[in-house]
Amino acid sequence: MAESNKPLVVGLAGFGTVGGGLARLLEENADIIRQRTGRDIRVKKVLVRNAQKARTVPLPPGADLTTNPDELVNDPEIDVLVELMGGIDAPRAIIDRALDAGKHIVTANKALLAEEGLALFQKAAGKGRILRYEASVAGAVPVVEALRTSLAGNRISSLMGILNGTSNYILSEMTSNGLDFDVALKQAQQLGYAEADPTLDIDGHDAAHKLTLLIRLAYGVNYPYTAMPVRGIRGMSSMDIALAREFGYRIKLIAQVRERRDPGQADGKVRLEAGVFPALVPYTVLLARVGGVYNAVRVSGNACGSLFFHGRGAGDLPTAGAVLADLMAVARDENPHNTGYACDDLPRASIVPPAEWRSRYYVRVMVEDEPGVLRDLAGCMADQGVSMAQVIQRTDEGKGVPLVFMTHETTEEAMSTALQRTLDTGMLRQPAVYFRVLD
Repeated sequence: MAESNKPLVVGLAGFGTVGGGLARLLEENADIIRQRTGRDIRVKKVLVRNAQKARTVPLPPGADLTTNPDELVNDPEIDVLVELMGGIDAPRAIIDRALDAGKHIVTANKALLAEEGLALFQKAAGKGRILRYEASVAGAVPVVEALRTSLAGNRISSLMGILNGTSNYILSEMTSNGLDFDVALKQAQQLGYAEADPTLDIDGHDAAHKLTLLIRLAYGVNYPYTAMPVRGIRGMSSMDIALAREFGYRIKLIAQVRERRDPGQADGKVRLEAGVFPALVPYTVLLARVGGVYNAVRVSGNACGSLFFHGRGAGDLPTAGAVLADLMAVARDENPHNTGYACDDLPRASIVPPAEWRSRYYVRVMVEDEPGVLRDLAGCMADQGVSMAQVIQRTDEGKGVPLVFMTHETTEEAMSTALQRTLDTGMLRQPAVYFRVLD
């Protein structure tokens, strides 16, 4: 049990934006920390790459700067390692060694936990150590703890969210201010919302890392990150943003998982349909109204119904606040059921192949302004069992006539096959653009 008169001693690996925010909160909220935990939390050592670098945020009082991981791992006074380094290999190595040394872990590293988290959870369980990670998903939004504890009595039927603030900012600027993708991305970089290399954000992988963690918490299974279909927003056309609005939708980068119980399946086994993709969201739905760098998650359960979590998904203080909450849980010596399940060796998820996903679709094709084109296009769709529900035709854009239609529900396989055949016939001036439509 925790000793109320003994401070919780921290070794902090990484002192960037979030590390600086944590140092600030430890000082500003010291009285709250003592009231809620009965202890102080003190940072003893801070690991950085370059000790000579000028820093705008002062170190926590009494903390020493080091470039040697051994000073954190081998110090017997340090109770918990807070990993805020980013990346995979170096954080994995220091967390491994810290667990071997009997230390608890707090991390915000969604990429590490998504790709290699199972082994770390199993090791932490074997050592009887706490491994907490609220800050790894959606910043200040407490969805990790909600799934791990508050919603543990529910059977979760679906989870859907906007989990990447950079992509959401870009799409919001394209929607509200009519910016082209490249302009909105550059603006996000200038404001510090996007990295110099924005690949993880705009190609959907950051959101996929976070969804992998939420699936583990919601369903108690391992859905491998490498098995998850991921499609980002790179090169999103302002034409599609505008046309989606005409239909009454907003385009958002969605991370989604939902249960699928197949009719007639004797064992009643549940399969999961999960992925990251741009989608048209009805403007009346709360997710469609999440703007800027904010994150949001909608969770549906058999006891709680639908719940909506919304807030700042990144930044120094929002993320640092989540890190501090985890540290306070360690200070209270809370039960280390890190995955939310009694067994940390989680089974592999039963996965619905993307080709079997069913949805309505938004489709835009560029065609010649000739008689019979719509008839021929509809014929290719009908051959695959795809029917059109609504059609909009625009004037010639110089690269052909935009023909936009919404389909009735169909499978991903039927949709992609039908559109490939229209391309193969020479009917299209360029490959079709199509997105799922959320109901």
